[in-house]
Amino acid sequence: MGASRTTASKPRSDVLRAVIWMSGSVVSFIVMAVAGRQAGLRLDTFEIMAFRSLFGVLIMVAVLTTFGLWPRVKARRMGLHAVRNLSHFTGQNLWFYALTSIPLAQVFALEFTSPLWVLVLSPLILGERLTKMRALSAVIGFAGVLLVARPGAVPISTGVIFAALAAIGFAGSITTTKLLTRTESTPSILFWLTVMQAVMGFACAFADGAMALPAGQEWLLLAVIGCCGLMGHFCLTSALSFAPATIVVPIDFARLPGVAVVAAILYGETLDPFVLLGALVIFGGNYLNIWTETRARRAAPPVAPPA
Repeated sequence: MGASRTTASKPRSDVLRAVIWMSGSVVSFIVMAVAGRQAGLRLDTFEIMAFRSLFGVLIMVAVLTTFGLWPRVKARRMGLHAVRNLSHFTGQNLWFYALTSIPLAQVFALEFTSPLWVLVLSPLILGERLTKMRALSAVIGFAGVLLVARPGAVPISTGVIFAALAAIGFAGSITTTKLLTRTESTPSILFWLTVMQAVMGFACAFADGAMALPAGQEWLLLAVIGCCGLMGHFCLTSALSFAPATIVVPIDFARLPGVAVVAAILYGETLDPFVLLGALVIFGGNYLNIWTETRARRAAPPVAPPA
């Protein structure tokens, strides 16, 4: 009887751990968005990315040194690392621009389309099959994008376009990361992420011959952006190690109402009902795909071990 209770309590305990980790992820990404908007009042996106990545390098060096992980950092597949980080660098720059030009809830709603773009890119990059349910999920999600943007009903701003393009950049990063994880360790991927994006950021920031240096509290804002970016992804990864995506993704969706409340308090932004409705449709497309894939894996016969 005691063993049965212990066994039954473990799934509940794992779900609780996932909820705690995802709470950290939600808070980290919201704080990062607010800090990015504040930093963007004077610094351009390239300058934000340069110094944000510099803080990321310092954090990674400290972590790798403290935990003795340097042997896991390998200079392999550097071309793929470059493609992955260029895609993420582009998406992150567009995201920071969108933060300063459209409501935060609208930015987050459009960002949720990244997994749907992964469905589109996976057959091209990973050789995965585009099933009917994956295609339906993508169509549902993109219908949500139309509700968020409402082309024809309202003018399409540069911020909306950039937020939508940022999601494609993030999808390219996710897809190429899947390729890298087949042979490379997480510490190696994160180390080259920070180093390459720091180089890209400083190169682009200096391209026009002038670069604004952070002043006063901007240094703190950039440190917050760097820490929250790494912490958000770490918490998300940790949550997925305790619970399936069918549990984690709905919690991640809490970022939208969370950032809507924060934006209302700090900036007086109101949540457009069409943004909320579109975000729910986008979430529905994402969740349909995750639910379908989870059922398919459970139904698949177990793979026999090699003789």
